[in-house]
Amino acid sequence: MLEYISASDAAKKWGISERRVQKLCEDNRIAGVAKFSYMWLIPKNAEKPADGRRKAFSKRKE
Repeated sequence: MLEYISASDAAKKWGISERRVQKLCEDNRIAGVAKFSYMWLIPKNAEKPADGRRKAFSKRKE
């Protein structure tokens, strides 16, 4: 049987906010995730997905 952790536990484990973990779950970026009522269940052995957000644009010095 697969063991699950909560979004808050995953946030602590990965060093990101709980809301960011919830957003990753909503976007299906975490494999094997399931939603039970209002709570996201994340497989205990799930890897933190790569950050796909854009980096801030930096101006070139000329």
